[in-house]
Amino acid sequence: MTKTEVSPSLEDRILRLEETVAYQARIIEDLSGEVAGQWKLVEQLRTKLDRLTERFLSLEEQALEAPAITRPPHY
Repeated sequence: MTKTEVSPSLEDRILRLEETVAYQARIIEDLSGEVAGQWKLVEQLRTKLDRLTERFLSLEEQALEAPAITRPPHY
């Protein structure tokens, strides 16, 4: 066997490694897309949470400003 010749078992191992790398690269790309989608959803939910928090605090302030409870006029 010369330097440029590769044994069949070594060639098979290299081929399997190349297939594995290609598969992993595809999976990483798919997962990256999923993470990007999840991040977008997290940002949307964070924005909604901020708006709801502001609204809640505003309503809470309004409730504190309510007039004191007094006896009804018919007493």
